[in-house]
Amino acid sequence: MEDAAAPITHRRVLKIAAPIVLSNATVPILGAVDTGVVGQMGQAAPIGAVGMGAVILASIYWIFGFLRMGTTGLAAQARGAGDTAETGALLMRGLLLGGVAGFFFIIIQVWVFLGAFALSPASPEVEMLTRDYLQIRIWGAPATIALYAITGWLIAIERTRGVFLLQVWMNGLNILLDLWFVLGLGWGVEGVAVATLIAEWTGLALGLWLCGDAFGGNQWRDWPRIFDASRLRRMMQVNGNIMVRSVLLTGAFTTFMFVGSDLGDVNLAANQVLLQFLEITAFALDGFAFSAEALVGGAVGAGDRARVRQASMMASQWGLGGAVVLGLVFFLAGPALIDLMATSPEVREAGREFLFWAALAPIIGVASWMFDGIYIGATWTREMRNAMIQSVSVYVIALAILVPAFGNHGLWAALMVLNIVRGVTLGWRYPRLEAQIG
Repeated sequence: MEDAAAPITHRRVLKIAAPIVLSNATVPILGAVDTGVVGQMGQAAPIGAVGMGAVILASIYWIFGFLRMGTTGLAAQARGAGDTAETGALLMRGLLLGGVAGFFFIIIQVWVFLGAFALSPASPEVEMLTRDYLQIRIWGAPATIALYAITGWLIAIERTRGVFLLQVWMNGLNILLDLWFVLGLGWGVEGVAVATLIAEWTGLALGLWLCGDAFGGNQWRDWPRIFDASRLRRMMQVNGNIMVRSVLLTGAFTTFMFVGSDLGDVNLAANQVLLQFLEITAFALDGFAFSAEALVGGAVGAGDRARVRQASMMASQWGLGGAVVLGLVFFLAGPALIDLMATSPEVREAGREFLFWAALAPIIGVASWMFDGIYIGATWTREMRNAMIQSVSVYVIALAILVPAFGNHGLWAALMVLNIVRGVTLGWRYPRLEAQIG
């Protein structure tokens, strides 16, 4: 593990970023295997049930994504300040919050599932199988939410190889158990759920082991510090602002899909294919944004303005380089990738027509991704929230003007406007961030 005060170098940035990029690459593989094994049952309902159940739980767990980001920023600052006791206490607060939230969802699961099926009704067979899946998977909620805190803490102390190991273990075990339980034992949808449940709880155990530094002394059971009112209030403020920002961002992308659905089935399908390019972009650039979170957080904790700028610039240089490479890959290999994901000639043609927007997206959006990482490290989450409110407001206006005039091209242009305004509003605030350091 790199010392917090060690020089910020390109090697150090890559050492944090590379394992994150690799661990993100394992995520879509698991979803494909889950679908593939139930697909061997020869029925449509099990595939729908696993997909629907996974989406319902992902939507619930997504609410707690702030726990990962907030833990990273706060723990990186405590580490930069040399406050070992607070670094350990932050992990304990995150674990306790995750555990309490998870058990709360177990208790209210009946109402949660009723609400989910009311919003997204399905056939009686699919709903019955989805309930079977959810009633097993929900018992993994405490582990899954607590893992957000563990992941954030590992990033903060620059132990991203641990994050990679965690993802490989959980996804690898899940895949092996999927094959055994579903294809070997014939457990069907319930086998997929049990496999994931085991992976979640063993993942939590491995995560706790990886965070062994936090349990080396007595800081993990320093209850007066862990439950200190001012520190808890600070944690809730940081996390609350991140949650508002994330809700707004998700709402913007959901609106993109809803507006696109009014532009015809072919455009909707083409947009869905091209959005996979944006998902790849997010997975790839996450690594450099996480580098900014850890390094900027450490510099802010140390009160070193020069290191804040150095960390911001160096991580952003790699982010920009990655964005340009991705844009070129999408532009050159995009037609082949579209053909791989869609067989309809109309969808393929539409995908090619709008491909240049997806190729531009990494380059246009890189500033917003990197500033997000910088601001999370600095725990400038109120500014993130305010910038997102401004950006989404402009996005809504852009949608109202551009879509009626230019159709699907206007829809994509509005999405680019959102990312441009995000980058501008965050960039405009950055000098004030530096000015307050030291």
